[in-house]
Amino acid sequence: MSRRVGITGVGVISAAGLGIDALWDAVVAGQSAVRRIERFDPDAWETHVAGEVRDLSVSKIVPKHYRKATKIMALDIQLAVTAADCAVRDAGLTTPGTDVDAPRSYPGERTGVHIGAGLIAADVEELTAALIEARTDDGAFDMHAWGRDGMNHLTPLWLLKYLPNMLACHVTIIHEAQGPSSTITCSEASATLSMNESVRVIQRGGADVCFGGGADSKINPLACYRQIASGRVTDSLGDPAAAVRPFDSDANGTAIGEAGALLVMEELAAAQTRDARIYAEIVGFGASHTLGDPAAPYDPPGDGRGLKQAITAALRQADCQPADIDLIIPTGLGIPTFDLEELAALQSVFGERAAGTPIWSVTPYVGNSSAAHGAVAAAVACRALAEQTLPATINCDQPLGSFATATAPSKPADLQHVLLFQTSYAGQNAAVILKKV
Repeated sequence: MSRRVGITGVGVISAAGLGIDALWDAVVAGQSAVRRIERFDPDAWETHVAGEVRDLSVSKIVPKHYRKATKIMALDIQLAVTAADCAVRDAGLTTPGTDVDAPRSYPGERTGVHIGAGLIAADVEELTAALIEARTDDGAFDMHAWGRDGMNHLTPLWLLKYLPNMLACHVTIIHEAQGPSSTITCSEASATLSMNESVRVIQRGGADVCFGGGADSKINPLACYRQIASGRVTDSLGDPAAAVRPFDSDANGTAIGEAGALLVMEELAAAQTRDARIYAEIVGFGASHTLGDPAAPYDPPGDGRGLKQAITAALRQADCQPADIDLIIPTGLGIPTFDLEELAALQSVFGERAAGTPIWSVTPYVGNSSAAHGAVAAAVACRALAEQTLPATINCDQPLGSFATATAPSKPADLQHVLLFQTSYAGQNAAVILKKV
């Protein structure tokens, strides 16, 4: 486990646009990409805003010989495939997915894929066409009619669009990655946990290069309703750009987002041998689970105990003290109970350092991209380390705690270590520390 791991490629597609440059330009300029939903009419909902990806054409991304497969790609899969393409090109690697005839940079059996995924919501129009045929004479749903007639109106390959493991499946096929592969479905913690899985595989010698991160889309009527019913979503009908307010006393919920974000992680010595650009080294990781009240299992307890364990473990593994951390990127959803949970954990770990360490969240810019969220944040952290720049903090005019920085423009900074962490809807926590190389 002595092999070191560096991040050499960053691939992201979000509401800010395609590629890390689009996202980085937005966070430096302080320009939110949260807007009114266009994919369907949101007037019937309690919220009208989201971090929506627009103008995605996956058929232009995949190799020509693979384009027929796009017919069975749900949007989540398309986001993952697009992010993987961006990441491998950003890393300067060659795979069969980028050039089928060129020699590949790493053998397929030495290439792994670990992707965080959500529970993909089926397309409403596809389901409706089948449900219509499963009604009784009085219009009620009939389970027997569904099995006999309704399901016959779904395409035979319908299920392959909506299995969470299909994100990793398509990425492995396109890039002929034949090494270890896994899918993690732990809500907002998924991407960070998947990144760590890639790190562990490389450290133990199971692969030399891995794709790690996540992709998720919840901007469809079924998934939107679930988020709204859970009480997590902002009810702001004013300026969309100001709707999400992490760690602000006026925060009243998050905005649903979608994104694909994958990082290329390589064994550090191999990356240095090929003279790769190395954004950062992954030096610490920690994971834990928060036990809430059984009567309200999805509400954090407010004391930050579970999250503190993950952060402390990451610091210990990185051989870092709180004073070594130059930037903190938490989940920062803008949901008051979750924000207070994160602030409690930070106060417990950082103590007197609480007032002097910048805290920043990507959520006001692109919404809560759930299973992709940690990797979107990691993508920004990589650029922040490379550019030695703190991105702009927005929508935090009345901070809740001493960590929360009031609205400020981007500015140069000496960044050596960045702490990222996520606390999820179901209680999983994950923390990672990136170090400038």
